[in-house]
Amino acid sequence: MITTTAPSPAHMTSSRAGTTLLTALAPAVWGTTYLVTTELLPPGHPMFAALVRSLPAGIIGLLLVRQLPRGGWWWKAAVLGFLNVGLFFPLLFVAASRLPGGVAATLGAVQPLVVAILAVLILRQSPSGWQLAWAVTGVLGVGLVVLGPAARLDPVGILAGLGGCLAMGLGLVLAKRWGRPAGLGAMGFASWQLTAGGLVLLMPTMLLEGFPNSVPASGLAGYLWLGLVGGLLAYTLWFRGLGRLPVTSTALLGMLSPLVAAALGVGLGGESLNAGQLLGFSLAVAALAAGQFTIRLPRFSNHFALQSRNDAQ
Repeated sequence: MITTTAPSPAHMTSSRAGTTLLTALAPAVWGTTYLVTTELLPPGHPMFAALVRSLPAGIIGLLLVRQLPRGGWWWKAAVLGFLNVGLFFPLLFVAASRLPGGVAATLGAVQPLVVAILAVLILRQSPSGWQLAWAVTGVLGVGLVVLGPAARLDPVGILAGLGGCLAMGLGLVLAKRWGRPAGLGAMGFASWQLTAGGLVLLMPTMLLEGFPNSVPASGLAGYLWLGLVGGLLAYTLWFRGLGRLPVTSTALLGMLSPLVAAALGVGLGGESLNAGQLLGFSLAVAALAAGQFTIRLPRFSNHFALQSRNDAQ
């Protein structure tokens, strides 16, 4: 007779923590995008940077996994690739080229709120007051960082950053709704999207922007980092985590991106933080940590209804 033992709560907690830490590496790596863009890449070519970050990495991933979409997954992969890569990447690089690194990255703090709203509309999930509260706290925290004395709030950069946040937020929720085909790993899922997004970017890049006349060695290193580490590896970890974690908890991990970007701005870019910005960092860290838990806050309507029944008795 064969008996099976259910995983213990401690084992499940440990597994959840390990998945969370691995998933968190993705937004931490994305936080380096802004410094790499401004310090290493040739200026004036945001679409080319987006193309190089996506298409080569996607093709390499496809060669490794040797799996192509089937049936309805052709159009689903195209939609996800457009939102998460083809639209998000160029907006990201426009924001990175027009705003200081910390300011550009902190706009992504709005994403958990976007995801929470879309999860209600698309996934039919009941909103968690706990996670919404911490998402708002995180936005306030990164807002304190944004409004530092050295912040340059370029309108085009702000709109690009917010637009990228909305695009990826929708892509994240749709990816959670559709899941992954049976037998397809996270790298294959990421490769489909990177390739689809790169193909979307190919013609606009050639027609509207063109390629840089020359790419120095530092630029080549920057493109390799963004494509292989910030693209293929980070997206593989991100979609692996999305398949195992609640979508709002995953989105809250995105706050690591502004924290890493601003920290790099201080450590390597010569930026400074005042007391208000340090408070903002503390609030953002608390938000992304506390938001990993799903705690149902008591509903006042239920409390009053229960109290009324007790009084009637």
